[in-house]
Amino acid sequence: MRLLLDSSSTHTPGETVDDSALADLYVAPARRWLRANFVATLDGAANGPDNKSGSINTDADHIVFDLLRRLTDVVVVGAGTVRAEGYPSLRAEDPRAPVLMVVSHQGAVPPSVLDGPFGSVYLITREGADPATLDASRDSLGEEFVLTAGTDAVDFVKMRNMLEDKGYRQILCEGGPSLLNSMLAAGVVDELDLTWSPVIVGGEHPTITRGPDLHLPASPTLLLEENGTILGRWFVNR
Repeated sequence: MRLLLDSSSTHTPGETVDDSALADLYVAPARRWLRANFVATLDGAANGPDNKSGSINTDADHIVFDLLRRLTDVVVVGAGTVRAEGYPSLRAEDPRAPVLMVVSHQGAVPPSVLDGPFGSVYLITREGADPATLDASRDSLGEEFVLTAGTDAVDFVKMRNMLEDKGYRQILCEGGPSLLNSMLAAGVVDELDLTWSPVIVGGEHPTITRGPDLHLPASPTLLLEENGTILGRWFVNR
């Protein structure tokens, strides 16, 4: 990949970075860090004609996607995205993969994540979720892996504290748009990693955020390019 911007000044813009340098460029600046990783088209769509983000991914995006997972303790994903994208348990095939936390307003576990070993998936929901649904989720995952935070909606500050207390201090959010919007509004996101895929899809598609208005400035720290794909890191200013 070709380096366009590096605010750390550890590499020179214009140079080609190898896998080792790329890992250095994406290292988190603190032991406790929460980043979100998304992809979008040139016209702002967060998915393609099949309504899945995979159809707008590129080879360069896959490289950074895999790298961020290797740098992560836990991946946080909304239940709707899990169902739409068919997420499995991340440890179903790789025991070294991060654990998965599913965020569900209803407190239900998507069936696709039940393919992994015991303890590889958490569910977090609100205290006001249906008790019968919560009991079914506890039966599926184990009681200690079903967490509640907040009464009418998930409290993302509490969620982050819970994860960090369990030793999951490098946290990665992978979607979807509603979850990212809520986490940004809660002030728990430190970094946004965004890939621009060099395609235009038109039509009606979600953007990377969906929900109430936000106005959060962010500072660019890294820009890379490969075959038309632009990848960047922004630190959220608080």
